[in-house]
Amino acid sequence: MSSIRPWRDIERRKSRQIMVGRVPVGGDAPITVQTMTNTPTPDVKATIDQIRRCEEAGADIIRVSCPDTDSTAAFREIARAAEVPLVADIHFHYKRALEAADAGAACLRINPGNIGGSDRVAEVVRAAKANGCAIRIGVNGGSLERHLLEKYGEPCPEALVESAMDHIKLLQDHDFHEFKVAVKASDVFLAVAAYMGLAEAVDCPLHLGITEAGGLIGGTVKSSIGMGNLLWSGIGDTLRVSLSAEPEQEVRVGFEMLKALGLRTRGVRVVSCPSCSRQGFDVIKTVTLLEERLQHIKTPLSLSILGCVVNGPGEARETDIGITGGGNGKHMVYLSGVTDHHVQSDDMLDHIVELVETKAAEIEAATSDEGKSDPVPAGIVA
Repeated sequence: MSSIRPWRDIERRKSRQIMVGRVPVGGDAPITVQTMTNTPTPDVKATIDQIRRCEEAGADIIRVSCPDTDSTAAFREIARAAEVPLVADIHFHYKRALEAADAGAACLRINPGNIGGSDRVAEVVRAAKANGCAIRIGVNGGSLERHLLEKYGEPCPEALVESAMDHIKLLQDHDFHEFKVAVKASDVFLAVAAYMGLAEAVDCPLHLGITEAGGLIGGTVKSSIGMGNLLWSGIGDTLRVSLSAEPEQEVRVGFEMLKALGLRTRGVRVVSCPSCSRQGFDVIKTVTLLEERLQHIKTPLSLSILGCVVNGPGEARETDIGITGGGNGKHMVYLSGVTDHHVQSDDMLDHIVELVETKAAEIEAATSDEGKSDPVPAGIVA
């Protein structure tokens, strides 16, 4: 089968690139996955512990709320401990932005229009420039400016785009261009239309999100519909899945979304059947346990878990490792799409984990050997 599949190609929107700490955003850089801590920021230990879990899940950038002086005072220690760039989330109080920039923030999340007049925007810009900070403009359908609501009557795509353009101008008037923009809404149709309109109007990186999306299941579905549409259209340089769930779950869902579209390839991509009475083993339990036990694998590879031989062999031919259920507790193992050996039910789970770990090590070794003569540039990998 040919590896050239033009019907899978996604042509990404051309945007200019900015740096969030050491992580490139926009241009030809991989789409980054972000999340946000939900611990009280002054609780330094709890916040760092949560950041560690998010880093382990693969977060490229993490946002930390800074609503008061206690938070910005704690931010310095948190930023020193973090292994990924941190975004300081600022609302209304421009001095918190100045403090966070001095404390090590790689990016400031602000609405330039709600932190005061032009003189205060100028101070924030000076602090950002002095500390090498980027800025994320965050427009939200739930907090549009009063004059835009009066003009349009309700939140609408045009209102979100106009708000973003007004905020962009405030930064550009102070000769600041290291910014990315989000036009989030909890309404999928509103958010998608706003992002599509903004994508045509600007060349800066766009941060995707469906805000207040909901719980783990509902929010995942809602976010996947909205951001999936945009990503499939080539729009989006960085994203956050906003869930009423632990932040590391947001990271995992974000990567699954990008993996499904072939835009990022971190970790194990599992292909599994929904199971039926033909299954030769408990597929649902097996996949649940494997997803938990394989979270530490960062190397991109594919694994198919199929309960019977109806679709199993076909799916196994397309994955690095595959299992199809057989009779009498005896199941076929496929390696690189080729039948290789059998495994018994009692040994299957540990055996699959061992096969995945071995395959990941082989891929990493091969990649390391290739890189010896071709150094990898700084930043993240796909």
